[in-house]
Amino acid sequence: MSGDLAIGIDIGGTKVAGGLVAPDGTVLERTRRDTPHRSTAPHVVEDVIVDAVTELLAKAQTPPVAIGIGAAGFVSSDRATVVFAPHLSWRHEPLREALRRRIELPVFVDNDANASCWAEWRYGAVRDESHVVMVNLGTGIGGAILTDGQMQRGRFGIAGEFGHMQVVPEGHRCECGNRGCWEQYASGNALVREARSLIAANSPLAADLSAMVEGDASRLTGPMITEAARGGDPIAAELLAEIGTWLGVGLANLANAFDPGSFVIGGGVSAAGPMLLDPARAAFRRHLSGRGYRPEASIVKAQLDNEAGLIGAADLARTEVIAS
Repeated sequence: MSGDLAIGIDIGGTKVAGGLVAPDGTVLERTRRDTPHRSTAPHVVEDVIVDAVTELLAKAQTPPVAIGIGAAGFVSSDRATVVFAPHLSWRHEPLREALRRRIELPVFVDNDANASCWAEWRYGAVRDESHVVMVNLGTGIGGAILTDGQMQRGRFGIAGEFGHMQVVPEGHRCECGNRGCWEQYASGNALVREARSLIAANSPLAADLSAMVEGDASRLTGPMITEAARGGDPIAAELLAEIGTWLGVGLANLANAFDPGSFVIGGGVSAAGPMLLDPARAAFRRHLSGRGYRPEASIVKAQLDNEAGLIGAADLARTEVIAS
């Protein structure tokens, strides 16, 4: 089955991305749709997935062997049910069975960060690393652990939800229901929240950012902030550095827990590159326990960018079919 195609679907907080993926990781065909609002009934999200799969099937030269779904949420250990998705309406949603009733192909469901980590280990930034921790900075923070070629999903399938580690007791309220979660300080949402608050307060420091959106803070996005930082806007660069510092603090804690050889940083915010990762590396070194007396994990940017999730989901599904 080494030549078989697979379909990968990556479901994030804002987009549903799909691709027809070859065994070497090449994405042959692509499709994209907006993620339905979190208050939308679960079947509406399933409709979007089925529509994307149908489009990709029509473009395939040979029938794919399987469909892999990378979902932004807690996925059960049997990789069938989305137990909880903070940015969607799924609560104990039997996603695999719901899709199997509508798609005549094997369907495999996994956490989106697991899928991204698998792709980066197979085809991307950490191909030669035996112990990997991935951190995806997007709408929130996703995470994954890979050891000796095996994804570590935990007893109940929920390992890697680093974004919901509490780092500030009684801090910002998180969509998961708790306060002070790491993703409230080191994610795309955190970056945009801080920038918007400066615009809303009419801070002269945010004059350039405000001009970008004609004073309407609600229009500001993470990519706009990154663009402004690249253009020399000091407050945009400062905000990215602050996110990077929080990232480094969290990575130091994860190093104590997992002792990886490499951290790979993905997600939309990672597009900021050194403006994010240099402060992260500095904070990591400052906060690492036993610093100076232990090997330090490398911190690298993901290579596959926004397509890592769909590539990994497709390859994990293909791997399951081959194994069976």
